[in-house]
Amino acid sequence: MTSHSAGPRRPGASALAALGLAAPPEHPDDASPYTFPDGGTWRTEVPSCEGPEALATVLETARALDVPIHRISQGSGVWMLTDAEISEMVAACAAHDIELCLFTGPRGTWDIGAATRTDSGGGGARARGHDAVAACVEDAQRATALGVRCLLVADEGVLWLLHRLRAAGELPADTTLKVSALIGPVNPVAYGIHERLGADSLNIPSDLTLQHLTEIRRFSRAPMDLYLEAPDDLGGYVRMYEAAELIRRGAPLYLKFGLSKAPGIYPYGAHLRALALDSARERVRRGRLALDLLARLGADGGMSPPGSRLPGPLQRFPLPERS
Repeated sequence: MTSHSAGPRRPGASALAALGLAAPPEHPDDASPYTFPDGGTWRTEVPSCEGPEALATVLETARALDVPIHRISQGSGVWMLTDAEISEMVAACAAHDIELCLFTGPRGTWDIGAATRTDSGGGGARARGHDAVAACVEDAQRATALGVRCLLVADEGVLWLLHRLRAAGELPADTTLKVSALIGPVNPVAYGIHERLGADSLNIPSDLTLQHLTEIRRFSRAPMDLYLEAPDDLGGYVRMYEAAELIRRGAPLYLKFGLSKAPGIYPYGAHLRALALDSARERVRRGRLALDLLARLGADGGMSPPGSRLPGPLQRFPLPERS
């Protein structure tokens, strides 16, 4: 494949060059050779959309600010929504040609295990024990039966099981599996293993360097999900000025419009309503700021068409024969 690097990418480039402070030239080998199957290099995602009311707020704000959205994701979990709420969210996203992604099952950080409260973090957000894995599978079955076609996963074992169920036809074939930022891989080998376990897109930590993205792209073409602004519990990093270069290095890439300096809202309930709606509006506004910056740099081309969602062909481990 050929590189899709083109045009000005760096803020202040002309002014600095005139003063003899031009940035080092781009290296063609640094650019990702991959795209989404529609030819686009990037898509957009609004995370932490915790229910129908927050979703309506996101859609209203996106319309007012002209922010295109490819995917909306929720972080509390399928189990925190009623069937009616899930169905309402599915219908609203379908009406706007947006992919809806819901989180599966319980996670270790909410469990009774004490290790997650230690400095080491224990097993983190992964599913602890057989029953937690089973709950994740039940969430996946329930959500897909209600029309959800993207599932967020925070455990490698659950990822492999859901991929096997998808391959066996027990989950819809067009279901996509998204690896959570809570277990995001930080090196090319781990990234490739998650892809082979069934991941269709993978959150990577927002503190990875540009070179790290290039290293991953030499090993895997699976789409990346990256918080352009990370929540505080994921570091609070703000990398808006790097958006163009993140796309160039990381494509195919989902730009996630997160929000720093905002309290966590998982697991969400009505007691957090005002915070959830205010932060939903601001996430979309952050998206507008990022899009404006890309336009000023001449780097706003290459966005996937609205409604695009599938990742294209990816590498998988051979599936075991069923007994």
